Amino acid sequence: MIQHAPWFEESRFGMFVHWGLYALPARHEWVMNREETTVEEYSKYFRRFDPDLYDPNEWARAARKAGMKYVVLTTKHHDGFCLWDSALTDYKATNTPAGRDLIAPYVQALRDEGLKVGFYHSLIDWHHPDFTIDGVHPQRNATDVESVNAGRDMARYREYLHGQVRELLSNYGTIDYLFFDFSYDEDEHAGFWGAKGAKDWDSETLLAMVRELQPGLVVNDRLGIPGDFVTPEQYQPAGPMMVDGAPVSWEACQTLNGSWGYDRDNLNYKSVDLLIRMLVDGVSKGGNLLLNVGPTGRGSIDPRALASLEGIGEWMQLHSRSIYGAGTSQFTAPPDTRYTQRGDRLYVHLFAWPFEYVHLPDLAGKVEYAQLLNDASEVFLQEGDPGQQAINITPGGQPAGTLTIKLPVQRPDVAVPVLELFLKPGDFND
Repeated sequence: MIQHAPWFEESRFGMFVHWGLYALPARHEWVMNREETTVEEYSKYFRRFDPDLYDPNEWARAARKAGMKYVVLTTKHHDGFCLWDSALTDYKATNTPAGRDLIAPYVQALRDEGLKVGFYHSLIDWHHPDFTIDGVHPQRNATDVESVNAGRDMARYREYLHGQVRELLSNYGTIDYLFFDFSYDEDEHAGFWGAKGAKDWDSETLLAMVRELQPGLVVNDRLGIPGDFVTPEQYQPAGPMMVDGAPVSWEACQTLNGSWGYDRDNLNYKSVDLLIRMLVDGVSKGGNLLLNVGPTGRGSIDPRALASLEGIGEWMQLHSRSIYGAGTSQFTAPPDTRYTQRGDRLYVHLFAWPFEYVHLPDLAGKVEYAQLLNDASEVFLQEGDPGQQAINITPGGQPAGTLTIKLPVQRPDVAVPVLELFLKPGDFND
């Protein structure tokens, strides 16, 4: 549990927003890297960045209606472009046709909707003249890398990096969350030559400054030193996440379609029921879900993404109490289910709808009452004789300690049905 910011684990669900110049080419946020584009070639997007439909109030409303409790926006991605009016560079939104600071209205919109404010900030900067070319850089295959790097100074870049983080954490009031991205030192990323990590960012000093400026915010683990939580990306952990044998707070970063930035032709969208199962699966293992959207070059959320958020919101409207403030359970869920637990309430998420009965091990005698969460309709509890033989229309007995719940034949018309079990006093962890 993150002691100084309990909201993080209590909320369980947030929205990631990747937005910047890469929304214009609309073919992945790493387009500059993938296509080995020079700063000069990439500048055509800078000259044409005009998000006339940008309305962060709509973003915030979409997040809130989806059941999200916080939003995290890319203030600067790896291409180095800044969405705010930084005093340290000309490569910023105020110098594009957008002509304004795009972070200030975002912060206000989240506060108006009662959401926590999060910033993403790239440690990498492919635009900055002192950031040395390495194996991740778009110009990694250029013929003059050695001579170009000879004139670059990472110490000057570190000063710039720290200065920009100071601006972001000083000029917008209380910030709740900071996502740094990313370290790739040689110990963990041997495939990248010229790899960079905590020493290159002076991460200890940077984190100390962050703590001084915003004592209450949570910081992720991508500075190359421990943070407040760990960040599995594009996979679902098999169980609660551990560091050195101890459980840690974690947050799975997931996309709707495999791309973070707006990617017009990427049609590999996950279904709403899969996204909900991913959320439930993470909460059952003590984690959060940070689900990404990539707004278009005009600043609006793609209709396909909006449809996904709306579908999740419909489910959350009926089932959010199985998510907010919930976490792992001391009980073991049977196959095709996930348990989340909040105090004396155990939530059984049925990933598959069984015929008539679901059998829950080790819960016999421990449940006072049970209902379907979507409509609060009662379901019946049964504790059979473990020795009962299966005869004609009589089912065989279940192992001792099994609680059987009789379900209606008709599956509720929701993406993932949930049973809410009220545990008897003394049979749950406070």
